[in-house]
Amino acid sequence: MNPEAVKILEGRYCNSLSNYSRFLTREVAIGDIAMGGNNPIRIQSMTTTDTMDTLGTVEQTIRMVEAGCDYVRITAPSVKEAQNLANIKKELRLRGYNVPLIADIHFTPNAAEVAARIVEKVRVNPGNYADKKKFENFEYSSTEYRAELDRIYKKFTPLVKVCKEYGTAMRIGTNHGSLSDRIMSHYGDTPQGMVESAMEFMRMCQDLNFYNLVVSMKASNPQVMVQAYRLLVETMVKEGMNYPLHLGVTEAGDGEDGRIKSAVGIGTLLEDGLGDTIRVSLTEDPEFEAPVAIALANRYTGRQLNAVDVNLNSKSDNQLIHSGEGFSPYSYNRRHTTELNTFIGGHQVPRVIIDISSQNLKDPAVLSAVGYLYSPLLDKYSMAEQSTDFVYLADQLPSFSLPGNLKHLYNYTTWILISDKSNCHPLFGLQEYIKAEVRCSSLNLVKISSADLDTELFSQLPIDNTLVFVLETTSQNAMADQRQAFLKMTEMGLEMPVIIHRSYKVGVEDLQKKNLKSTISNLTSVEDFQLYAATDLGGLLIDGFGDGIWADAPDISLPSILSTSFGILQATRSRISKTEYISCPSCGRTLFDLQITTQMIRNRTDHLKGLKIAIMGCIVNGPGEMADADYGYVGTGPGKITLYRGRDVVKKNVNSDDALDELIGIIREDGNWIELEEVGI
Repeated sequence: MNPEAVKILEGRYCNSLSNYSRFLTREVAIGDIAMGGNNPIRIQSMTTTDTMDTLGTVEQTIRMVEAGCDYVRITAPSVKEAQNLANIKKELRLRGYNVPLIADIHFTPNAAEVAARIVEKVRVNPGNYADKKKFENFEYSSTEYRAELDRIYKKFTPLVKVCKEYGTAMRIGTNHGSLSDRIMSHYGDTPQGMVESAMEFMRMCQDLNFYNLVVSMKASNPQVMVQAYRLLVETMVKEGMNYPLHLGVTEAGDGEDGRIKSAVGIGTLLEDGLGDTIRVSLTEDPEFEAPVAIALANRYTGRQLNAVDVNLNSKSDNQLIHSGEGFSPYSYNRRHTTELNTFIGGHQVPRVIIDISSQNLKDPAVLSAVGYLYSPLLDKYSMAEQSTDFVYLADQLPSFSLPGNLKHLYNYTTWILISDKSNCHPLFGLQEYIKAEVRCSSLNLVKISSADLDTELFSQLPIDNTLVFVLETTSQNAMADQRQAFLKMTEMGLEMPVIIHRSYKVGVEDLQKKNLKSTISNLTSVEDFQLYAATDLGGLLIDGFGDGIWADAPDISLPSILSTSFGILQATRSRISKTEYISCPSCGRTLFDLQITTQMIRNRTDHLKGLKIAIMGCIVNGPGEMADADYGYVGTGPGKITLYRGRDVVKKNVNSDDALDELIGIIREDGNWIELEEVGI
């Protein structure tokens, strides 16, 4: 462990809360491509083919490498698949591909020992590698707990010895959904349990003088995932460790939802300076994962690797983490704010603002793009499940009446000229607000930056219960800059609501684009926007900061801005507006076509706002990850599905042709089914 890294962290989870500074980890050799240290953030994905299908796996691996993968993971559920890794590797080498291969191991130590002699890295899951996971409520005494650890040590030692002999790296890959009964009995289903599950195996490795390790803390809930990684880093540092981190949100899903959820979790940690390799787990073909991961990683190309933290002794950047005052990185605590006008702040959900000032404001149909559907026949609006709370019109005045429950914002100089100010609110600059003789009696939005908080001008600000800050930034390290503003406000005792405002321009936002891998061109501008906004806004929401979000992107369509904004709120569990799907990305263990099945289930259930439905291709993480879901659909054999309510089995081995109808029947029995007509679909 680098002594300077220990000194810098001093019990914290990252180098700095207010500046980008990458946490320096141990370099680990994985074939010819090293990870950690000052190496670039590495990209990886996992094959979905049957591992016994040598040519199919080789062809898919090549597509993944061409898409930008540095490493490729392949499942090895038994010894025969582990042995066939040699044939896959041989064929790849014959075709000129030297990509390091990773064997994915869960329940079979003997398969791991075979694979470790063939591939460059093995991944073991401490929750089910030589451990018990029967979801039993069994209490372990200290003696029984120690005896279990001794048993695991004996089972695990042969694999470590093989890895040392063959120069094979290892990932200790904890999953939130597959914590063992032993861990659950002492720590529960918590980030702390996830960390301890990995640390036990890491301590065994160190006891055996094996250090070629990578660690991960995956969960389908980005909030849990972020907290677990942060706690892992602090725990490692306290024990003199600095192993590289593999980042991923497991079972993220597909399409926009999967990308946003992944970016919220992975991007938040990258902003913290954590992460040495990325896997984006989408329920799509694996070659589509790498471009998304590359887009996330390349935002940090050229950023400072190991900045000296100038705020080590400041209260806002150090003591607040552990004092219980305000920010905690290990549990969700929303910043306390005053609730204004029973609309924003306090216990109200975060609000959404969308700029429509450049649109045609002579036609009320323009509002359909932001969730207000206009009927010319009835001359009235109806709201969609996702409808913006504010529209910003700048200095434009619409020639039609806006819906009564939609608030509209104008620049102050225009607002003051409007005679009927119902639902109209002004947006001020800081100096403009201080000098204003007329203000709104209910809500006044004032633009500020982190730097403004330290100025004499800010000290002149008249504080009352109408004030809402719109927090802006022009910093390259923008998320850290805005987080610093929240920490400053906490230290100053300011409790007014804050809307997080970020601006994006296609082709401009990432200053290092000329250095990006060629696969970045495969991402559309909408996808870039989704990933960047989910990182920047989602990272702050994960930390409990923000009473509203405003993603300003003039090159992106209004419907995309709307769906991205609500997708970020959903992924951070800040505001639920739709069904959530926890679907795995598929692998060689999968027992049905996940993409087709996920879409089939989505088509029948995507109107069930607030429900979480898990779709798992096999049993490995099924019951555990479904601890975070209301219902589960899990492959348990060819053509057979087992249905869950939470972690509890409801129906076993249902024919796949009948399984969706049976699942809907369970939802009906629980009183959670809504007919399409009832939601106006």
